[in-house]
Amino acid sequence: MAPDSTAGRPRELHYRYDALLDVSKSILAHRDLNDLFRDLSRLLRRVLRFDFLNLVLYDPALHAMRLHILETESPHDGPPYDYLPVSDSPSGWVWETQEPLVITDSWSDDRWPVVMDILRRNSIRTVCYVPLTTAQRRLGAIGFGYHEPDAASPEHVEFMQMVAGPVAVAVDNALSHEDLARERDRLRVLLDINNALVSSLQEQELFKTITTCLAQATPHDYASLALLTPSGDRLVLRALDFPGGSGAIRKDMEMQPGASLAAAAVRDREAKRYTAEQLQQSDSEIAKRLVAEGIRTAVCLPLVTRHRAIGALNLGSRRDNAFSDADVTFLAQVANQIAIAVENAIVFREISKLKDKLAEEKLYLEDEIRTERNFSEMVGESAAFKAILKQIETVAPTQATVLILGETGTGKELIARAIHQLSGRSDRTFVKLNCAAIPTGLLESELFGHEKGAFTGAIAQKIGRFELADGGTLFLDEIGDIPLELQPKLLRALQEQDFERLGSNRTIHVDVRLVAATNRDLARMVEDREFRSDLYYRLNVFPIHVPPLRERREDIPILVRYFAQKYARRMDRHIETISAESMDRLYRYNWPGNIRELENLIERAVIVSKGPVLFIPALDVRGETAESAPQTLAAAEREHIIRVLNETNWVLSGPSGAAARLGMKRTTLQSRMKKLGISRPR
Repeated sequence: MAPDSTAGRPRELHYRYDALLDVSKSILAHRDLNDLFRDLSRLLRRVLRFDFLNLVLYDPALHAMRLHILETESPHDGPPYDYLPVSDSPSGWVWETQEPLVITDSWSDDRWPVVMDILRRNSIRTVCYVPLTTAQRRLGAIGFGYHEPDAASPEHVEFMQMVAGPVAVAVDNALSHEDLARERDRLRVLLDINNALVSSLQEQELFKTITTCLAQATPHDYASLALLTPSGDRLVLRALDFPGGSGAIRKDMEMQPGASLAAAAVRDREAKRYTAEQLQQSDSEIAKRLVAEGIRTAVCLPLVTRHRAIGALNLGSRRDNAFSDADVTFLAQVANQIAIAVENAIVFREISKLKDKLAEEKLYLEDEIRTERNFSEMVGESAAFKAILKQIETVAPTQATVLILGETGTGKELIARAIHQLSGRSDRTFVKLNCAAIPTGLLESELFGHEKGAFTGAIAQKIGRFELADGGTLFLDEIGDIPLELQPKLLRALQEQDFERLGSNRTIHVDVRLVAATNRDLARMVEDREFRSDLYYRLNVFPIHVPPLRERREDIPILVRYFAQKYARRMDRHIETISAESMDRLYRYNWPGNIRELENLIERAVIVSKGPVLFIPALDVRGETAESAPQTLAAAEREHIIRVLNETNWVLSGPSGAAARLGMKRTTLQSRMKKLGISRPR
């Protein structure tokens, strides 16, 4: 009779062959690797005792061994690593040699330090790896191990080699199934993205759809859409999806193309993949922030249309080596679709913007037509007038900012229009804004526009005057009335040619030439800290001083004839002459309201004239004349202030108040009135 050990061996072999048969049956029932290995671990434990079982597969893209599955009797937190170079892994040695490997004691083996350290920390002493190979390719290795040293018998190794054959076929089938499923999912994602892109023309909606679809096929932790500015010198994060971020990376961040991760992709028009080491070594500010957020892998894909590169789609992951070659190839396909859709969205946005601007310009120009202001109204023959024309001809062809200084009614707006008409911007819009006529709380909105809901009453988006004047000229009249708190934003808009609408953080770039005008002493206001010095110097590049009418009296006759004919044609009257006495009276009058006062007077004169002779009643010419002017400066100032107070019904403040007409602050006017003994009549 044979010994028990001999008698028991056929029984043991019988169990093992039964187990091998069950393994083969199990293989037919599974297409998922995780399910397959859970079932395999259960079946093998009937005939083999082991403390862990794992599957390590070769990744050709990285030339590394990837730990796919780890089955243990005790709970674990997951695989201790994702990838290891072939040379750093015992499974890599098995894959290369196609020979089984037994490590009898991890405590004394130092051939693969990383793996040995993991084994020791988990109290695994014995490890055995056998190759997984089909007729078509070498897949990797299957490993099992024990807490005791030298615990893998030759019979165990032999049996695991037998198991490895059908398992290799099953793994190959499962991988092929996964590849097909992945390809199917990606095709579905491409179709979903294509359908969404066709139906959406808003960048934010596009990006939300894109990231939702991409998450199904290519898991990621970070996604952004960086687009080139119209000038092509900066990249801006127009869309961002980073739910786990701390806020260090935010939408509308600007990046120099030469110093960002996406720059190389845009420049070379090819996808760029960055490892954790490359991200850490990069000088890019965005790379440093991504590293701080825990991103270990990033890929940047250029968005290229038929005409140009417009930006990049960027994805990041907190896992090492997160994006395979297949992932990058798929993402490149997605990027091609996105590029077309984003370009369409940009064009749609520009068309909508242009449509809104044209609508605003139409309303604005209709208002301009009603004002009947044009270049032909600049009339004069005096030396002072010709000097102004010479200055206009000098500065108009340049891009310089012009500051027009002069009393109210001297024709500062006509000079601004003449500068625009003689410049290279004459075919674009001339936009004006009287800063004194707009309430302080609404002035910023008038200048820079606002978004819907930016403040109470903002029921719709509004385009500001800066945006409306893009490519043309912006004329800011009464610039001295801009409040101090708004002056820094105006200065930035002038210097940088960009700004943000109220309620928006999106920077708008414009090309605007500024012409400003004021009847106030800005230099004095700077001294009194009522006007910012930096803004003053920015405005005062090319000052034009417009003399009052009393300093160019020789122009009065030609202006009288011009205004008389203008209003006579309008009223269907026939005016041929004006008496020498009337012209002399007009010539001697001091004209505190300047040309505007003269024009209004002549209009009234045409109305009351009954025949061909322009009749100017004596009461229409009130106030001081050149002959009757007071002899002292204080007396002249007192008379002038009283006249303006009477004309404004003694209203001191406000756009139409006496202080504004006199070009001084309300408190300054009150001080002068007190000094000159002026008080309101009872």
